[in-house]
Amino acid sequence: MAVTWKVSNLERNTDDGVVVAHWRASDSEVVGDDTHSGSSYGTCGFTPDSSASGYTAYADITEAQAIGWCKDTMGEEAVTGVEDSIAAQIADSKAPAITTGTPW
Repeated sequence: MAVTWKVSNLERNTDDGVVVAHWRASDSEVVGDDTHSGSSYGTCGFTPDSSASGYTAYADITEAQAIGWCKDTMGEEAVTGVEDSIAAQIADSKAPAITTGTPW
């Protein structure tokens, strides 16, 4: 299993600076005929500085770069927490503590 990170939307200032990235992390595991999945959604805020070294104009930003910015902003511990939470969701789906149905 490997968590996949995606950026679904970027908010930016009209002067071209990204101020918010909306991200989703997800993973799934197929067991027999069942697919067990987990996901997490969040946002990361930025303070763009077009005069800073390494500044990337909006038109040149790649998704990989935006994901890297989010992970850097979140920090390693928070990224690991998101990925661990997704793994726990999958484990819970495979062996739920509560089930539904009727006995008849």
